[in-house]
Amino acid sequence: MGNIPALMATTVLFPILATNALTFALQESSIPGKIVLGVLFVGSIFSWAIMVTKIRTLNFARRQTDHFLAHFRSDREPLRLYRDGASFEGAPSFAVYVAGCDELAFQLLGSTEIDETFPARLEMAPKISPVQHRAVVTAMERAVGEQGLKLESQTILLATAVSGAPFLGLLGTVWGVMDTFTSVAIAGAPNLAAMAPGVSGALITTVVALLVAIPAMFGYNYIVTSIRSQLVQMENFAAELSSEFEHKYVSHGPNLVERLATFR
Repeated sequence: MGNIPALMATTVLFPILATNALTFALQESSIPGKIVLGVLFVGSIFSWAIMVTKIRTLNFARRQTDHFLAHFRSDREPLRLYRDGASFEGAPSFAVYVAGCDELAFQLLGSTEIDETFPARLEMAPKISPVQHRAVVTAMERAVGEQGLKLESQTILLATAVSGAPFLGLLGTVWGVMDTFTSVAIAGAPNLAAMAPGVSGALITTVVALLVAIPAMFGYNYIVTSIRSQLVQMENFAAELSSEFEHKYVSHGPNLVERLATFR
């Protein structure tokens, strides 16, 4: 019980001492070290801006996708949302849906124009062949790839912050230590009091680099996992939509029984 006050005092004083240590190290940092710190500061601003923007965009895309899929699966007519001009902005799966519907309408009707005659023209249109259906599947696969590239945009900057910031901080530290040893050698006073300020100033670049890289690493892992989840969801939806199209709009020709009846 007697150690509790000492422990509380240490807990309270540690942030103060850490702040004083960082301030002292910043004051003792060399010009190259301050340049490295400036670069790390700018990189930190960019990485945080990208993380916040991407996480908000991915969360919005997930909500919009759930909203779109709920509407799509509530009706057994796969082209109804397309015919009604529904819009689910920001939903990657909806972009895949539109790409598939555009290609299917072109294969069925020779045009993607939607007007008041669209339902009637769709009813009178003959079914498409498996080869034409393959063109529809290809259009959806291409849309999945395009949406994946959009979701992954700017993540390379986060990956660069995760991998590059520690090396940049290490460069500043090694440079600062080199300057410190050079100054001590020139002064001819190899003692701890002469070396400590320079070493402290050199180490701050590594500390700041880790403060930049660690949040960027957690944010990057979360973003990559979210993107992978949405890519799988898009691929599964494309397969589901392809099956719906094939069932309703694709003609596979007469089956074996019908062919035998024809020969008789």
